[in-house]
Amino acid sequence: MKMSNPTFKLALIAALTLFASCRETPKNEDPNRERMEAIIAIHDEVMPEMGTIAKLVAQLKPLADSIEAGAPYRVAMEDLQQAHESMMDWMKNFGDRFNYEEIKGIEPISPEKQDWIREEEESVQAMKEQVFGSIERAKALLDSVPAP
Repeated sequence: MKMSNPTFKLALIAALTLFASCRETPKNEDPNRERMEAIIAIHDEVMPEMGTIAKLVAQLKPLADSIEAGAPYRVAMEDLQQAHESMMDWMKNFGDRFNYEEIKGIEPISPEKQDWIREEEESVQAMKEQVFGSIERAKALLDSVPAP
């Protein structure tokens, strides 16, 4: 069979196309993609708790204001408010460091931002612990309030 045969050329093109389409290509060659996804997953886990914080603050406020021994309720309320502020600060700082395309994986994390990704892993974990810890402490305190 000669190489100039049009049928042979079509068969060769079809085979090469099939071979090329069967190759596995990585979705994103950015080694920080998984790290970014883990950071966003933690954010997504913590974000709904902002409503929980608001509800708990609303429950603690009258206790902190009306009870003579209101100090523990004020402390718990401030703890929740600081956790909320921590979340808002983290989101602002994260948004200042990374653009939408980097967060969504549309473009890779630049080499200049490699250290930031590691810092953000630690920062988002600390923020998560602060939020969940403040909620847990506030709920425990509210559960200990004697029934009227």
